[in-house]
Amino acid sequence: MNIASITALFVASFCLSPLLWANDIVINAKGYTLNDQKVLSEFTAMAFDGNKITGVYAKTPDLKGFDNVIDAKGKTLLPGLIDAHGHVMAYGQAISSVDLVGTQSLKDAQAKIKAQLGKVPTGWVVGHGWNQELWQVKQFPTASDIDGLMGERPVVFSRIDGHAIWVNSKALTLAGITTDTSDPEGGEIIRDKQGKPTGVLVDNAMGLVYDVMPKPTMAQRKTFLQQSLKALAATGLTSVHDAGIDPETIAAYHELQAEGNLPIRVYAMLDITSEDADAFLQKGPYQTDDAMFALKSVKISADGALGSRGAALHDDYSDRKGQKGLLLHTISNLNKYVAQAMQAGFQVNTHAIGDRANTLVLDAYEKWLKKDDMAALRHRIEHAQVVRPHELQRFADLHMIASMQPTHATSDKNMAEDRLGKARMKGAYAWASLQKLGVLLAGGSDFPIEPAEPFYGLHAAVTRQDRNNQPLGGWYANEAVDRETALAMFTYNAAYAAHQESMIGSIEVGKQADFILVEDDYFEVKPEDIWKVKVAQTWVAGKQVY
Repeated sequence: MNIASITALFVASFCLSPLLWANDIVINAKGYTLNDQKVLSEFTAMAFDGNKITGVYAKTPDLKGFDNVIDAKGKTLLPGLIDAHGHVMAYGQAISSVDLVGTQSLKDAQAKIKAQLGKVPTGWVVGHGWNQELWQVKQFPTASDIDGLMGERPVVFSRIDGHAIWVNSKALTLAGITTDTSDPEGGEIIRDKQGKPTGVLVDNAMGLVYDVMPKPTMAQRKTFLQQSLKALAATGLTSVHDAGIDPETIAAYHELQAEGNLPIRVYAMLDITSEDADAFLQKGPYQTDDAMFALKSVKISADGALGSRGAALHDDYSDRKGQKGLLLHTISNLNKYVAQAMQAGFQVNTHAIGDRANTLVLDAYEKWLKKDDMAALRHRIEHAQVVRPHELQRFADLHMIASMQPTHATSDKNMAEDRLGKARMKGAYAWASLQKLGVLLAGGSDFPIEPAEPFYGLHAAVTRQDRNNQPLGGWYANEAVDRETALAMFTYNAAYAAHQESMIGSIEVGKQADFILVEDDYFEVKPEDIWKVKVAQTWVAGKQVY
């Protein structure tokens, strides 16, 4: 890293900043930003008028004419951080549900369920975050493990990756799931040796329960969204890409936007399988006048997740012979959805974790990328988690954006090699390999599956370690990236991945005044302490939202 290399051109641009336009100025900051060439530059002051940046200065200018002087007192100023893949509604719901994240055993999970029942006082008991791979006995739980804990109330707890649920017998009964129930295509009902459902449903089988659960009201949706967005602002996020939402959630966003109640920006991905999705495709991409909400992309899910063995692989799982994972759509339907969205002018963002899913998505995209202007839509593969090494080059050749979540690697390190074997790890979580090929990496977290804090992701990207700094030296450390690249993933690159790089993603004159002040210097703290960086203030469009 060579922070001292501030270009002469950049310094000159500071000096030419139009002072007369600026009403507010932040001074005494340790400012950093990356331009479109990923050149890192430093500054000490930034001026903004309303929602626009009007000046960026290497040295503090004359303060006459400024209405408001904000003294950063040596804090670090960074562009507002952007999460390129999260689930806003689910995050809000998680705040109000039973939290099983980090439980170390079935007994631990049962104790947490009992202790947190007050979070869900009536109706269905919902929760999230269990992960049997962290338990002493690494086996899926069963309905009988939670029968009786909540009396006769139905229970549904989602796995940490969101691709499996654990339910009680009451929920199975309400959903009509019995020994005679067939697995839906793209889903699996986990069964015992006698063929009886155990209480764990994987991928498309989850819909059997979700279909009988009461839907949130509009008021509840708005509450969940606002709770979530406020919590995200506190982590230093000024924008989030909401990965896969339905028309009801879009309507809730519009009401919040009209009320002025969106604290951070939302770049939404329409769930292409949701009811009435065709109507939105016909309407075409759009964003609100204040650019706080945009709907310009669709979300398709090609396969499941690695932890629940739902990720679609070319060859058997190394720890489960005869199992290759699940495709959530037929190849024909996958191709149909891709074609529909591209023809309607939408960016296509497809979830692909397993190597077979990545191959099929690349194949589906390639058919259309040869047509006029389709590549200009900047299509993405979400996660791009396990790729056959020889197919990494295809990402570059097809100008794919790899939307990747660094903390997935540090969370999955306890089971990924068991699932894949060492040979397939050569193309897994391959951030550095993709970057060297010229592939643009957009950074995210996949909250609430992972913590939303972006500095956790920056830390994982740089160190390939968890927040206990394990393993020593990093997990497959050859795929780590440097601090500039990591910051670009969560700023400029994420903005580019949403067609918003001319508006946000860096600190430049004319862009939106989206920025954060943090207590610690991201470029000077020890690598192992990046995740500890504390956010002091978050500003969006020139307004302090945290």
